[in-house]
Amino acid sequence: MSKPYTVADFSAQITEDRNWRIKEISDLKAAITRGDNNLQRVLLRALVTICYAHWEGYVRFSARKYLEHVALRRFQYGELDRQFFRNYFLPRLAALTISKVSIAERCDLIDEILNSSDRRFSRVNEDLINTKANLNFDVFTDICLVCGVHAQPFSEQATFIDVVLLRRRNAIAHGEDTLVALPDLAEITNHTIALMRAFGDALENHVVLRTYKAA
Repeated sequence: MSKPYTVADFSAQITEDRNWRIKEISDLKAAITRGDNNLQRVLLRALVTICYAHWEGYVRFSARKYLEHVALRRFQYGELDRQFFRNYFLPRLAALTISKVSIAERCDLIDEILNSSDRRFSRVNEDLINTKANLNFDVFTDICLVCGVHAQPFSEQATFIDVVLLRRRNAIAHGEDTLVALPDLAEITNHTIALMRAFGDALENHVVLRTYKAA
């Protein structure tokens, strides 16, 4: 896939990625409504795993495309929202917690932080958009922070993300006989699609309004 050089490129790429995911969810929902009781039981369990997979996949894809779009602008960190500057050093700071680093090396890092605002953001660190194969609400909140998206509007869906999608998906993936009832069908599909749309819209607003730049 080509790079999201323009606003139109970014919008088209995250929309295309979301659309095929929504179609797959919708097709599976339609198959469930047509199936008999035995088939519905199997497909409802499959629906949970598919919805979780598309939720995780879309968040990872669209967040990376957003950071890539901004990186292609090659702005200096001083021209961008401060979170981008924080993002540049987050992996380095994380490494300090798992390695023995001397005081001198820590001082060097602090000096680099203080003297790096004129550097340009031109490369996305893939480690920053890490769904950890378990995209619960806390992990999602971290990704929102990295992208400068307010997580608060999503907080009312925290239980849905953590329990309905993730916990059930994990139980099914581990071979547990978890029952997913037919009345859950609309909630699972509608909320998953709404979450993907809301996250994509939040990123698209940043791109269109250029709110990734410093105030």
